[in-house]
Amino acid sequence: MNWLVVVAGGMIGAPLRYLTDRAVQSRHDSLFPWGTFVVNVTGCLILGTLAGATAVGSDLRLFLGTGLCGALTTYSTFSYETLRLTETGAGLYAAVNAVASVVLGLGAASAGLAIGAWAWS
Repeated sequence: MNWLVVVAGGMIGAPLRYLTDRAVQSRHDSLFPWGTFVVNVTGCLILGTLAGATAVGSDLRLFLGTGLCGALTTYSTFSYETLRLTETGAGLYAAVNAVASVVLGLGAASAGLAIGAWAWS
């Protein structure tokens, strides 16, 4: 039965990723992959919050953590877009994307951990 909970979360996370990516990217006239950057950092915040919330049950963890965040965030697109930036001569954008994604992703996860521990524990 757990797999159904994961599927349900994924059914929300995947279209949410696509729609958010398109909405964010359409507002920026830049080579930088803002849409992917936003969904990945947001996913880190959500997953960090979930990790800090010790009172959250296993079904909600599967739904939000594995399902929603698993489908919302995208390491493969991040990697592809970073490589494409390098190939097109936008090496600075590629470096900024790689460093900022890791630093802000870890920062968002850490902030989420603190928020989760404060709000739900």
